[in-house]
Amino acid sequence: MTDEPRMEEEVEESSEDRLAALEDQLKRVAADFDNYRKRTAREHAQLVTGANERLLKELLPILDDLERALEAAAQHEEAQLEAGVRLVHRALDDLLRKHGVAEIATEGRFDPHVHEALLSQPSEADEGSVIQVLQKGYKLGDRVVRPARVVVAAAPPIPPEDDED
Repeated sequence: MTDEPRMEEEVEESSEDRLAALEDQLKRVAADFDNYRKRTAREHAQLVTGANERLLKELLPILDDLERALEAAAQHEEAQLEAGVRLVHRALDDLLRKHGVAEIATEGRFDPHVHEALLSQPSEADEGSVIQVLQKGYKLGDRVVRPARVVVAAAPPIPPEDDED
């Protein structure tokens, strides 16, 4: 019967060894996960920086065009100023379209998902339709970057009835 206590000690030792091995494994997995989290955060930051740098490189020529237009304005060359401003507008519009930015349509009915009603104004137009755009809105893919700020048609006022007594 002296074998029984020895077997219990061996079972306890093997259980303790197994527990220690599992704790060590858990610590290693936790450290690996922490390293993974830090690496992905660093890679994400690098991606954002790279994307910003590419966009900036594409915006700089537009800034140059705008500076040339301002120089023309300083020399009172109105025709060149207008042409320069049109060039800058077209270049910026083309760049935004290239990157998936689209203007929000404002014809027709008011859509609260893409329009922001700043005013409601009596009008002959159908009630709830957009009658004026105060500021254009833009989407990037399916996401609204800035809603279009609009004036919405309200029902025309009902003229007061004249009481003839």
